[in-house]
Amino acid sequence: MRSVRQCSRTACGRAAVATLTYVYADSTAVLGPLAQHAEPHSYDLCVQHAERLTAPRGWEVVRLTPDLGPAAPSRDDLLALADAVREAGRGRAPEPSPVPDAVAPALAEAPRRGHLRVLRGEGG
Repeated sequence: MRSVRQCSRTACGRAAVATLTYVYADSTAVLGPLAQHAEPHSYDLCVQHAERLTAPRGWEVVRLTPDLGPAAPSRDDLLALADAVREAGRGRAPEPSPVPDAVAPALAEAPRRGHLRVLRGEGG
């Protein structure tokens, strides 16, 4: 499926095509294909920023992706889109069941902390 993630560089709104990670122990910056999931210690880059990437003095850049252009839609992309449209056409999800009568008094008395509630159990 095509990426909807954006480049990590400040003020860049282009689509990300590569992921940059650092191996501090080896003084290496690794630029590879876009990771499946965004990781906290990696950076997604667009084509322009990936091509212009430089490393600090004394560091090595390892490029694992020779072609950084955006990928063309695949058959999987079209099937995922068709499944999403089909699912949306099925209608709304059923309404959630109401709170059981035994739990309702506990919710009314429970103190709130932001968006969470503290429920006291029977044993404590």
